[in-house]
Amino acid sequence: MPPFLHGAVTRLSVTFSALALPVAAVAVSLALFGAFVALVGVDPVEMYQLMYRGAFGTWFSWQNTLTRAAPLILTALCTALPAQLGLVIIGGEGALVLGALAAAAMGMALNGAPAALVLPAMALAGMAGGALLIGGAGALRQWRGVNETISSLLLTYIAIAVLNHMVEGPLKDPSSLNKPSTPPLADAYMIGTLPGSSVHWGLVAGIVCAVAAWVLMRRTTFGFAARMVGGNPRAARMAGLPVGRLLVVTTALAGAAAGLAGMVEVAAVHGRASASLVAGYGSTGILVAFLARQNPLAVIPVAVLFGGIGASGGLLQRRLDLPDASVLVLQGIIFVVLLASEAMRGRLRLFTFARPTPVPKEA
Repeated sequence: MPPFLHGAVTRLSVTFSALALPVAAVAVSLALFGAFVALVGVDPVEMYQLMYRGAFGTWFSWQNTLTRAAPLILTALCTALPAQLGLVIIGGEGALVLGALAAAAMGMALNGAPAALVLPAMALAGMAGGALLIGGAGALRQWRGVNETISSLLLTYIAIAVLNHMVEGPLKDPSSLNKPSTPPLADAYMIGTLPGSSVHWGLVAGIVCAVAAWVLMRRTTFGFAARMVGGNPRAARMAGLPVGRLLVVTTALAGAAAGLAGMVEVAAVHGRASASLVAGYGSTGILVAFLARQNPLAVIPVAVLFGGIGASGGLLQRRLDLPDASVLVLQGIIFVVLLASEAMRGRLRLFTFARPTPVPKEA
């Protein structure tokens, strides 16, 4: 086989291998979830028809799906970026919450200033809040040897506690009696929607960040060095790469992405910071990143898929009398099946036949 044709076949095989695992995991999960709802007396076929209608069946459904996908793209980057260095960060929820709180506080502090000044300041404050949290987990890993998975999880609980304390104490709006929150943002400080739709500009911000993350990791020396660290930290250190700096900077960038998601939720959806910001976007973002195999570009369609699953929850509740949390069961099944399939990777022929083979040397 000519070398150029062999290279094309190899790339096609690698692509198929990368897609086969997540697609198979989703298919198996849908079958298991169908069996689960059948046990409680619901027709699985009717349920999936309703899920499709609620997620992608109408223009209204599409808008609801894309609105939910925006924060998922950004929180998924919080896990996908550190994964390039071999780190497992699960603190996206905490970074989102802290970013939202920082953005709301900045909006309160600059109340009355021009929107052209306030909105960028809110975005920077949100990104700084998220970067502080996840970058802190990276710093603890680098300089104190603390496991980044555990520290990012525990820091999330601290971030949620800080949010509750601030919205019920120093930043509380006196008029928010039953549902403590910060004072509402002025209408001028709210992010608008895309022309002809109810989808806010946070979706564009998420897509831009995902593309930028892909370019950073695949087309720059910084990304090449980061992936070298992920492949073999010891070899990277011996090669003279600044492993510690790469680790801390990458985790801070990951946290900044999730913090921006918090700012978007405040300035586009809630209009204020409150406990309702803890909606599970950070947790779902972990699943999105894993299903996208930590590829920043693949995060976009996977986030849309999970945005659609979330958007269909209300329709299932109204038509089939299923709890709104039923879609969370589906997400949990996908996560378990994905982990199981990853554990079996390399042991089944399905996942081994597509491995690239060495290019034969020319005579």
